[in-house]
Amino acid sequence: MRAALRPRPTRRHITQALAWLAAAACQPTHLMAAPQRRVWRLAVVPQLTPVEMYNAWTPVVEALAQADVPCELVVHPSIARFEQEFRDGGADIVFLNPYHMVMARQAHGYVPLLRDAKPLEGVLVVRQDSPYTTLAQLRDQRIAFPAPNALAASLYIRAALDREHRVRHETWYAMNHRNAIRQVLTGDAAAAGVVRTTLALEPESVRQSLRVLYTTPALAPHPIAVHPRVPGAVRQRLREALLAMAADPARKPLLQAIQMPDPVPADYERDYAGLNRLGLNRYVVSD
Repeated sequence: MRAALRPRPTRRHITQALAWLAAAACQPTHLMAAPQRRVWRLAVVPQLTPVEMYNAWTPVVEALAQADVPCELVVHPSIARFEQEFRDGGADIVFLNPYHMVMARQAHGYVPLLRDAKPLEGVLVVRQDSPYTTLAQLRDQRIAFPAPNALAASLYIRAALDREHRVRHETWYAMNHRNAIRQVLTGDAAAAGVVRTTLALEPESVRQSLRVLYTTPALAPHPIAVHPRVPGAVRQRLREALLAMAADPARKPLLQAIQMPDPVPADYERDYAGLNRLGLNRYVVSD
């Protein structure tokens, strides 16, 4: 049997095929497979409980997504786990305490972008009805701290107790500021180190039950910093988005919730490099 002959393509067929190919090449980009946007890993120091940290930071993360800085929010259960995050270089964006900034810079070259305008102060608090009125009276007592390497709430205060006042004490790490305060309220610790801004977040009944026994000098506060791999364009969008929130009265409370209501540019050499001269290395606790 003779094979059937294929009809030869006509000029009209060829013209239709070329037109179809041209139309396909000109399809809108949203109909084609678009490259996925990078979602940046944002890790924040867990000063409060994980639930409180998520509640405070989730609206900020949603606002950043609208500004084309999509982020995955990471809240670790302890400050020690958070430290491991930036020591490993896992986080693209971090909100961290000033001495953590020094550690992150040394580990991976993280760059601070913004910090709050208000200085950071650490305070050592006791119960209002406590008999302690001087640091010397805390000798051999238990003192609670949120974590070993929290700068104003732990490192600076522990260094002052040791170097300036020669006060031996039992150290207890409570995992976050909220827990450290509760150690004092329940009588499980004679005193607790926290930062003043975190203390201000406590209910009035709690604040009225405490008395400040010692205050650190003012320090540059917690910055938002980025890993060197984060492109300059993303850094700029991040800066602009946070500054825009601060300038908008309706959105400024979002930054108040994360303790950075008045962001200003941060500079490592000006704001944080000098912490190395405080000689706090001997008080840093590494896993």
